[in-house]
Amino acid sequence: MAVVYILQCADGTLYTGWTTDLERRLQAHNSGRGARYTRGRRPVRLAYREEQSDRSAAQKREAAIRRLSRADKLKLIEGRWNGES
Repeated sequence: MAVVYILQCADGTLYTGWTTDLERRLQAHNSGRGARYTRGRRPVRLAYREEQSDRSAAQKREAAIRRLSRADKLKLIEGRWNGES
């Protein structure tokens, strides 16, 4: 199973990614071994997670979430996003 996630960085920005091992990936982000984007924005915290059936589905969903505006990502995190921009 794969997971799409959104992290909130220490500077308030949002980072979207996917993984098959969320705990390991969060540790990597917070230890500086994660994405280049999060290295200088630690600590990060998990703001949202969404399970997907497989890697392909996770990658497609990650791409869709990355295309959302910040406002829509915040709505998604809060459970208020209705699928419309």
